[in-house]
Amino acid sequence: MRLVRLSHIYDHSPEAVWTVATDLDCLKEAVRGVLVFEGMPSGAIMQGQVLDVTVSMFGLLPAQPYRMEVIAFDDTALCFQSTEQGMGVEHWQHSLRIVPHARGAELIDEIEIEAGWRTPFIIAWARFMYKRRHKPRVAMLKRQFG
Repeated sequence: MRLVRLSHIYDHSPEAVWTVATDLDCLKEAVRGVLVFEGMPSGAIMQGQVLDVTVSMFGLLPAQPYRMEVIAFDDTALCFQSTEQGMGVEHWQHSLRIVPHARGAELIDEIEIEAGWRTPFIIAWARFMYKRRHKPRVAMLKRQFG
């Protein structure tokens, strides 16, 4: 099992960043052009939620089943954990937490990945995808919170 850790700083309050980071419509916007989801609901995620969707990389590859389950969610501590499966990934456990920062907030993503011989490729994909979410989130935060 390998761990990917990324951190991004935002010029908004931790609560504002949490609002954007936990909203499924914001997720769809943050990954636009990279992932296309079918069957993704709208609204904020919640404890115990199970999302069975299909996902296509870049909207070009055939859509494949993907399951996300929110296994821990703390609206007060601003953290959640999900376990995910699909697209050749045996184990994908995502932990997100938001902490105060001098500029506003720091969003920390940690992803445990196991995909057999594909693990190095999936790690590279995870790094790309999670970094790619930063700029759209900055735009969403500015639009929603000024």
